[in-house]
Amino acid sequence: MVGSKDLQPSTTPFFPNVFFNNQFRAKPQWPPSTTNLSNHTAIITGSNTGLGYEAAVQLLGLKLSRLILAVRSPERGEAAATNLRKLNPKATVEVWLLDMSSYDSIQNFSRRVESQLPRIDIVILNAGVMRLSFTTVKSTGHEEMIQVNYLSTMFLAILLLPILKAKRPPGGQPAHLTIVNAALSLAAKFPNKDAKPLLPSFDDPEQFHREETYNSTKLMAHMFLWKLVDHVSADDVIVNLADPAWVKGTELARDASGAALKVAIKVFGLAGRPIPVGASCFVDAVVNKGKESHGCFLMSWKIHP
Repeated sequence: MVGSKDLQPSTTPFFPNVFFNNQFRAKPQWPPSTTNLSNHTAIITGSNTGLGYEAAVQLLGLKLSRLILAVRSPERGEAAATNLRKLNPKATVEVWLLDMSSYDSIQNFSRRVESQLPRIDIVILNAGVMRLSFTTVKSTGHEEMIQVNYLSTMFLAILLLPILKAKRPPGGQPAHLTIVNAALSLAAKFPNKDAKPLLPSFDDPEQFHREETYNSTKLMAHMFLWKLVDHVSADDVIVNLADPAWVKGTELARDASGAALKVAIKVFGLAGRPIPVGASCFVDAVVNKGKESHGCFLMSWKIHP
């Protein structure tokens, strides 16, 4: 198998070449019309709105049998679940509490997965944040983007991996774990990469940069996966990263303030992919892609260096 680790590093300039191809020229790879996810169970974090919700819509459209919406707000989760149940009345759609800012919540969620789900086929770790100003998570003391996008997401992945191995589909088929990533990881400058120790440097307001901090959290996910696949077999769990590209209509930058910034985001958003196309990247990663995608970064529906 030729994976991301086996490919030569890309030398194509990210702007405008990679961005333009990824955003406007790449063609979606939708699952075959014969795809049937009956008897399958899926977990999607951050799934009451945006890309996570749309990924749920698409999986239910493929006759998914059981869906766990892992969300921070049970009320918003139940509202989403009510709509999703109408799409596939035969499916079981449940709302489970998961606060990615809390280690206790992450551990409680993992224990519930282990004790209550007899089978798990698909996990999409979609929950993430983009903050335009320095914000600290009170319970941990870490800057919020490094906390949610990296520390909490990878912690949850580590906790779920042995459970996925134990509860994978019958017949020896591997489970799928997809971590939502971003093409901007390819453009990350990682300005604090030489800091020693590294992680505490993200908690320094003087080193915060709203674009670069976000990009760095996504780049560190690549580093995590690079090492992870040395310890996880694709025969047990297929783990990959998936980029939805720039998508219009999500709540990723919901804390934007100031008229000029809001206008800029709105104008730039006009060039974004529709939410269904962005979410199809996640569905492609867990439905269309197999062992060849283990340890890979998927961009434009293809394995990318």
